[in-house]
Amino acid sequence: VLEAHPGPFRCVHLTGSCTEESRHLLGPWLQLLAAKAVQELVLVNRRRPLDVVLPATFLRTATLTRLHLCFWKFPSTAGLPPGVSFPNLRELGLYSVVVEGRDLDFMLDRSPVLETLCLEGNLFTLRLRLVSQSLRCVQIIGSFLEEIFVVNAPLLERLINLEGWTHEAGCTKVKIGHAPKLQLLAYLQLDTRNHVLEIGNTIIKAGTKVSPRTMVTSVTVLALEVRFGVRNDAKMIPSVLGCFPNVETLYIKSGQPDQSTGKLNQKFWHDSGAIECIRSRIKRLIFHDFQGGRSELAFLKYFVESALMLKQVVILLSTGSTLPAEEVHSKMANVKRAGEISIALVTGYSELQGRYKRGSEFSLGELFSLMKFPCANY
Repeated sequence: VLEAHPGPFRCVHLTGSCTEESRHLLGPWLQLLAAKAVQELVLVNRRRPLDVVLPATFLRTATLTRLHLCFWKFPSTAGLPPGVSFPNLRELGLYSVVVEGRDLDFMLDRSPVLETLCLEGNLFTLRLRLVSQSLRCVQIIGSFLEEIFVVNAPLLERLINLEGWTHEAGCTKVKIGHAPKLQLLAYLQLDTRNHVLEIGNTIIKAGTKVSPRTMVTSVTVLALEVRFGVRNDAKMIPSVLGCFPNVETLYIKSGQPDQSTGKLNQKFWHDSGAIECIRSRIKRLIFHDFQGGRSELAFLKYFVESALMLKQVVILLSTGSTLPAEEVHSKMANVKRAGEISIALVTGYSELQGRYKRGSEFSLGELFSLMKFPCANY
């Protein structure tokens, strides 16, 4: 069928169970697709474990505009000719693909018009260094990355890390360098054990003094995951929010603590001083996985009392919550509000997941909604 087609191929989607023994059959197919100028290519291997190396033939397909790989071991790029490049590639998705950092760096370096990068289901240690003059959206879903370093990405608008995890003794560092157009950042996990945020060569901790070097003024949509039952984690909120003074929409996801280590009351929040984005910028607060704890309520009350521009608060109860909606309403009803604020409580809750197709749709003014958007399902 492939040989009979005159070409060029606009889109080819190949799915099968490729073993190391049958791998030699795939190479000629990929060579044929390259010769017939395939533009969009999806290669899915349904075989486990992830030990089958994808033939490197596809790396010579200069006509590619979209490339999605699923359940493969990425071939080594060492030794490839200097002229190998992807001058038309705009979208790259790697789903449960074993890839070395140097090979991912190679793909970014040789793709001068790449706009969207998605990594999903990465189970191995990986350092992601973003050096690109074209990237607009980076999405990392259900993966462990030792470091996400935005080195130089002048057009990057969205950096999304959902459902990330760490090894027991591991740590994920998010480091923001040059990204002057970054508008949306999600999720920053305020977990002092396993996550580090670094801006302008300064590690952000509880009590870090904000300076122009630690500010990312372009971000207008920010999502944080906070374990309110862990005192040291919750105490990071003022410092982190201080680094994003122009946030207009804030998502808070309440994380489950292993064990409570102390609660923060309203006095703590008021004693922390004014937080610029809360006081004068944020118009919308969406609180996910609300459990009704005292520390959560103290933060919510402080927020509503302090936010002069706030128009809407949406509270979504955690899955399986037994907290009566009436109890939340009664606790919030008498809170003094800084302005005309509507507070909505959602109990029929779909978990927040800004998946691939949704997150890379640049025409959308907002990434997240209260609906669940499935990932590209291969």
